Amino acid sequence: MKRHLARSVSPLSPCLHQRVNSYALMASAAGMSVLSLAQPADAKIIYTPAHVKIVPNHGEIYFDLNHDGVNDFGFYASSARTTSGFLGRLDVGPAKLQQGNGVWSVQSGRHACAAALRKGVRVGPKRPFNSNNVVMAFASSTAGGKGTAFCPWVGLTKSSYLGLKFTIKGKVHFGWARVGGGFLTGYAYENIANKAIITGATGRDEVVEASDASQTAPIPRAASLGFLALGSPGLSIWRRKEQQADSKR
Repeated sequence: MKRHLARSVSPLSPCLHQRVNSYALMASAAGMSVLSLAQPADAKIIYTPAHVKIVPNHGEIYFDLNHDGVNDFGFYASSARTTSGFLGRLDVGPAKLQQGNGVWSVQSGRHACAAALRKGVRVGPKRPFNSNNVVMAFASSTAGGKGTAFCPWVGLTKSSYLGLKFTIKGKVHFGWARVGGGFLTGYAYENIANKAIITGATGRDEVVEASDASQTAPIPRAASLGFLALGSPGLSIWRRKEQQADSKR
């Protein structure tokens, strides 16, 4: 009959015991460091597809970036056609009582305009956000055929992006809204506070190359066509003529 002999455990020497304890402390500290650097599992871009028509003279059209039941930004479009000409304007800005929100803006003379960003632009800290309503497009004309237009969204034929800053529970978040053809077609935000977002990024598997350049559409010079109407074919024709003139200079 075999007997199972109990094995005796030799005590560790004080020196070896100290080394084991030191190793355990270092391993624990390293693990805590990795955990502190890791982002929360729910870190992501929240994207909302949309198809909202921006109708002139129908009051403000709001949208809620983070779906908390509070409007974050709003559009306001107006147009008027009279015997003496035409006047049209499209503005965007923080919704009422959202004083911490802002729109990436550029200057056109004395006017603060909403930047028309291309896909792939980084929207984040240190960008020039304006907390007031800013003009996306302004156009006017007279019966004599003279007119003026300013701000980057005048006559754009392709979708472009607004750069947005807003707050969630007092913390700053960044987002974008895509506008084209008179429609709001989608918007997104980064749910990690103070983290930049790339225009066009939806959190899906698509690859969007980031750029630190503003990549805004050119601000138009004064126009001289008699049918400068926001969203009308006339604006597109005028912009093409401006581009052709620039290429010949």
